This record gives sequence, C-alpha cells and structure tokens, in this order.
Amino acid sequence: MSEMRRRMLDGEWYLADDPEIQADAARAHELMERYNATRASEPELRDRLLRELLGEVGDGVSVRPPFWIDYGTNIAIGARTFVNYDCVMLDVAPIRIGAACQLATRVQLLTATHPIDPEPRRLGWEAAEPITIGDNVWLGGGAIVCPGVTIGDDTVVGAGAVVTRDLPAGVVAAGVPARVLREIGPEDAVEIPGGTSEMSA
Repeated sequence: MSEMRRRMLDGEWYLADDPEIQADAARAHELMERYNATRASEPELRDRLLRELLGEVGDGVSVRPPFWIDYGTNIAIGARTFVNYDCVMLDVAPIRIGAACQLATRVQLLTATHPIDPEPRRLGWEAAEPITIGDNVWLGGGAIVCPGVTIGDDTVVGAGAVVTRDLPAGVVAAGVPARVLREIGPEDAVEIPGGTSEMSA
C-alpha cells in the first residue's frame, strides 16, 4: 500500500494524486457510470453493480440513480434503507448508514475536508472524517451532513439542513447549521392500517 493511500485510510492529511488512490477512484467511477446507466427494468443488474461498487449492502436496499461516490468501498448501507435520486456520498473516510433509513433527493454525505491554512490547501492536501447514520434515520431533501458527524437512531433531519455537529437519537433537527428542535414523542404517533401505531415525524 502506498504511503498516501495509507494516510487517507488513517484519516491523515494526504495528496489524492497518488497512483493507487487514482486507480481506486477510476474503478469506482467506471462502476458508478454503469450503475447510473441501468434501467428500472434491470433490478438484478442494478443490485449486482451496487454490491460490487459499495463495501457493504444489506438486504432490500434501494438506491435510485443517479448516485455519486468517490470510492464506494468505504460505504456501508444497512438493510431496507432507501436512497432517493441524486444522492452524493463522498467516501474518502467511512460512511456507515444504518437499517431502514430514508435519504431524500439530493442528500449529501461529505467526509472530505481541506486545510483552512491556504498554503497546504493550494498544494492539494486533504483529509477526511467518517460519517455515521443510525437506524431508521430520515434525512430530508437536500440535507448536507458534514465530516465527522454521527446521527443517532430514529432522528429526522429537515430538508435543506446542514448538519455540522452530532445529533442524538430520537429528535427532529433542522436549519443551517442544524439544531435540535424537539424530541420525537407521543404526539408524533400515527395510526397504521391494521390497528398498530408507530412513531413518526
């Protein structure tokens, strides 16, 4: 393994023009282009390409193309999670998404970061911090999750929010930057056909 690839995987400052890193990106982008060219009538091909592209894919995962990634192998998506159109996952560092999540259109999960110091930024140094999304999380349309953020189980993030800090489980958050508005509680219960009740927001 090259030094720059090791530094990237360890979350250290690295230069992305390393040949091994470039080869990983080229492989991912070729698969991504093939995935994005699939038709709705080709679910088996779509599922096979997604599993080849990503590190882990649970049962019943649905990702609607177009779908945009850096490397793919650093992404894990839990069972029954739904990812809507035009999602961006820049997986320089690991992105872990739990089970039964809902990611609306144009959600962005961005692990990559750059130096504030202008000189190393000019020279191309970059780094990344992992993103972790718990189970049953709903990210509204256009929500952006920044490097290093963890979002707890069952949390709802409003459309257009920019999540710059960790969010606990079981809350509704929105805004720029995203802030917790309230906890999800009994007032959010809805009647489900068949007589059962679920918490929703």
